[in-house]
Amino acid sequence: MRLYIIRHAQSSNNALWANSDSSAGRSSDPLLTETGRQQAQCLADLMAGAEPEAQTDPWDITDRRGFAITHLYTSLMQRAVLTAAPVAQALDLPLVAWPELHEAGGVFRDDPNGGPRIGLPGPDRAFFEAHYPHLRLPDSLTGMGWWNRPFESREEVRVRAGRVARELFDRHGGSDDRVALVTHGAFSHYLLSLLLDRTVPQSEDRGPMYPWLMLSNTGITSLNYAEGYATLYYTNRLDHLSRDLITI
Repeated sequence: MRLYIIRHAQSSNNALWANSDSSAGRSSDPLLTETGRQQAQCLADLMAGAEPEAQTDPWDITDRRGFAITHLYTSLMQRAVLTAAPVAQALDLPLVAWPELHEAGGVFRDDPNGGPRIGLPGPDRAFFEAHYPHLRLPDSLTGMGWWNRPFESREEVRVRAGRVARELFDRHGGSDDRVALVTHGAFSHYLLSLLLDRTVPQSEDRGPMYPWLMLSNTGITSLNYAEGYATLYYTNRLDHLSRDLITI
């Protein structure tokens, strides 16, 4: 299995934070900015071309022959769906929703009084069928909203990352599949930390220190699993973007 972990394109929340250094006024399920839409199209253009040897050349570790993606998954957060949609169209692949690829925390709003963050339902099946008819939805998605639970804790994110990793290998482990996950920055950090099993140094004053993986909007990270070895080929690949389109 060749795995590609892709962070979504720039959302309105990303732009809000970049411009104000604050999340005040954030959306619980933001859409892409115009820059984000351009990023998503650049990503699709990059991934569209593939030489016949792309899937069988073991030494093309930077995918210069092309990506030859065989399976494309996205979280149900709209910024991820909107990033993955042009990729699916360019590759003529089904776009499959995988709810557990969502960002850390889930769908929530901040308490205006400074209390705990408040979980929200999130869009329901009818919403996705109306707005994203090309998206393959799981049977578990009903009229109640896909999130519909409290704010997700850090420990719950780590547990979910483990479930995603196990399910990923159940579906594609031991195969020649080339799998792309369109997901989110913080969740990618948790998932990659688990997949790479990184040693965590200790800090007396702050406890465990988790080195952060800096991932830009539409940054691509690729790992390969074959013949008993796990190899990180690259992380945060951005050569599909011009300098003015690079955002975090």
